[in-house]
Amino acid sequence: MLARYGDRPPQAVPDSLGSLELTWLIAEFEQAYRIELDLDDDRLDAVRTVDDAAELLRAAVQAAGAART
Repeated sequence: MLARYGDRPPQAVPDSLGSLELTWLIAEFEQAYRIELDLDDDRLDAVRTVDDAAELLRAAVQAAGAART
């Protein structure tokens, strides 16, 4: 998803995330998975890297799956 932001190859995506990249990633994620994230400022401030974002989004998918069952 982040490679599409800025139209770049996946290997050109840096490990660190800026606030615009994070905002774009969350919007793309919500649209693609039809999961609305309710994130407070503290959780958003903790996301600094691609790995942080992946963990946050993974947890959101798991929580949404648990809520649906």
